[in-house]
Amino acid sequence: MNYYLEILALIVGFVIVAIAANRISLHFPKLKLPVITGLLFIGILSGPFILNFIPRKAITQLNFINEMCLAFIAFSAGAELYLKELKGRMRSIKWMTFSQLFFTFGLSVVAIYFLSNRLSFMAALDWQIKLAISLLIGTIFITRSPASAIAVINEMRAKGPFTQTAIGVTVIKDVLVIILFTICFAVAGALITKVPFNIWLVVILIGELCCSLLIGFVLGQTMNWLLARGIPTLLKATLLVALGYCIYLLAHFVDVQSQILLGFHVYIEPLLICIIGSFVVVNFGSYRREFVKIIELVVPTVYIVFYTLTGASVSLDVLAQTWGIALLFFSIRLISMAIGAFIGGTLGGDPFKVNRFSWMPYVTQAGVAIGLVSVVAAKYPDWGAQFGAILIGVIVLNEICGPPLFKWFILMVGESHKKKELLHESKIQKAVIFGLEGQSLALARQLTEHDWIVKLVTRSEERASLLYQGVDVVLAKELSLAELKRLEVDKADAIVLMNQDDDNLKVCELAYEHFGTRDMVVRVNERSYVNKFHELGALIVEPATVMVSLMEHLVRSPIATTLLLGLEKDQDTVDVEMQNEELHGTSLRDIQIPTDVIILATKRNDNTLISTGYTRLRLGDVLTLVGSVDSIEKVRLKMENANLPSYNKARFMGKSISFIQKKIN
Repeated sequence: MNYYLEILALIVGFVIVAIAANRISLHFPKLKLPVITGLLFIGILSGPFILNFIPRKAITQLNFINEMCLAFIAFSAGAELYLKELKGRMRSIKWMTFSQLFFTFGLSVVAIYFLSNRLSFMAALDWQIKLAISLLIGTIFITRSPASAIAVINEMRAKGPFTQTAIGVTVIKDVLVIILFTICFAVAGALITKVPFNIWLVVILIGELCCSLLIGFVLGQTMNWLLARGIPTLLKATLLVALGYCIYLLAHFVDVQSQILLGFHVYIEPLLICIIGSFVVVNFGSYRREFVKIIELVVPTVYIVFYTLTGASVSLDVLAQTWGIALLFFSIRLISMAIGAFIGGTLGGDPFKVNRFSWMPYVTQAGVAIGLVSVVAAKYPDWGAQFGAILIGVIVLNEICGPPLFKWFILMVGESHKKKELLHESKIQKAVIFGLEGQSLALARQLTEHDWIVKLVTRSEERASLLYQGVDVVLAKELSLAELKRLEVDKADAIVLMNQDDDNLKVCELAYEHFGTRDMVVRVNERSYVNKFHELGALIVEPATVMVSLMEHLVRSPIATTLLLGLEKDQDTVDVEMQNEELHGTSLRDIQIPTDVIILATKRNDNTLISTGYTRLRLGDVLTLVGSVDSIEKVRLKMENANLPSYNKARFMGKSISFIQKKIN
């Protein structure tokens, strides 16, 4: 009873530290450091060597929390391995993955083995143990962090072939490195225990891998069954975490029972099992979107707990004595990775100017690497503390240096599309509004907030001479073709007409006949003009009836109407044009779309299609999306043409009902 009360007290104390770590780590991005680094730092600060908020005995007794987190991190890594989104760059991904696995691993193992006599914690060991440690370190060196890579890609709004290659290599390596670790871990065990090599060792190793793959497949089917149940999402998330922990319990059970029944240890790799299970769900299951939604819900909490506990477990006394070795290992990893990435990029046909920097996206390490370190450190306590402290130090260095290097790579290959860069693109969306009044000024400011360049045209010389905060007001001397060209109306993506009907009709006809403007929005004052504007393909709003129609929609469908009007906080409705050639012919159900985004309709060749999961995208399709602003931005970025400069393709939707229907009455 006292034992369980002690565990409960340790859990409560750790939760308090984790909550504080979460809050404090949010300030680290201000120092250009990732949040994960902040969590590790707070964990180290709270550990037994400094503040002792998390005592040494707590780290051992809370190991079950570490295993829960590792299982879910493996789920997250497997969910990124969505094959249908990786097919476009498979040649480059294939060669880059092979080169990093072969050259980075091989060069690292050779370098560390030949330097082992100069390394304090390896110098006195037998050559078999030195080789075993070199194999394990080489395996850990090729691990990567999908979560960190995705965070940088989202921050930079990166889109393009090299970004796609980087994320593809990262997620595929996460699976292969676990398989490689399973092999090296078994070989290292044989070397350390000095078991003589025989064919049965190979048979056992292959059997362990096959068992892990089979259990992973069964786990995936079990998760599919669980996701199909009609229970709350939070309960499903809790059960998935428990299911992941059960895999670790199963691995411990098999390890102990195999020694008792068979006389030797059978090791099934929990991380590999969890990655395979997640891979099965996202590629062969029917509940991929819900699974991804649960991962997005749980992963932030998992990272807080895992990295804080990992930081607390760092042996600072050992690290203080071996920081030079950590720096040496960091350098060896970078050099071997640069060689492997250059060879892989060359074999994959990438240009030389990119291959020089192609190692930069693969520096960052996080969850999987730390998980493998913790497995080795726990298995071999004699030298595990030094091994763990040194490699945690290397991982922290990689976590500090990796994200900035990835950002620089994205900038160098020209695949960053941050907002401040969009303002300088020649193809940014432009709108021209005719008529200077309160409503037109408000509309201009709202469009400007959505990254449009807006020009407001008036025929009043007196009004044009005044200053209007945040709005470019210009004078039109007449409504002629020459004057409209002078005002660059012919280059506008949209024209909004808010003058008298005669003036509006004249501009509309000129734009229709000479410019072919994509969107023309007209405020009609007299109903007799409706058909004339309709024949010109204009989007029409009648002020006489729009208020009644709006009130009716608010009464009948309050939630839908507030979404369409943009009244819900952080929610919007937009049109996005599909320009990504790699998605041409792909079904909507096969595209990774945030779970809070709904595709209402697809417009193709002036025909509106009701979207289903089986709707195949075509270049030029216009998708009507509803969802959070951030998630819509992710979808829009995915739909952009990766081979052209990025620009804002989101069209008028969500801020005024006049932009939602061609006619409201």
